[in-house]
Amino acid sequence: MGLKASKLKEMGPAELEKEEREIRDAIWKQQLQRATGQVQDPNKLREVRKDLARVLTVRRQREIAEAHARGASGRGR
Repeated sequence: MGLKASKLKEMGPAELEKEEREIRDAIWKQQLQRATGQVQDPNKLREVRKDLARVLTVRRQREIAEAHARGASGRGR
């Protein structure tokens, strides 16, 4: 998998949300496979978790940028 941050930054909010849901589903499936002893690639769970972290980071960066933009516009009284 291995999502690139640059690709994520190009996505819209709805696409990021969809990607997050898909990744969380993949994590759940990997954990289930690990619990039942059916793991094919033990490193896959780690990769998927990193992808989730990238998605959440991009979403948070946008949230901070929006808050900063709102705050900066209200300062000049």
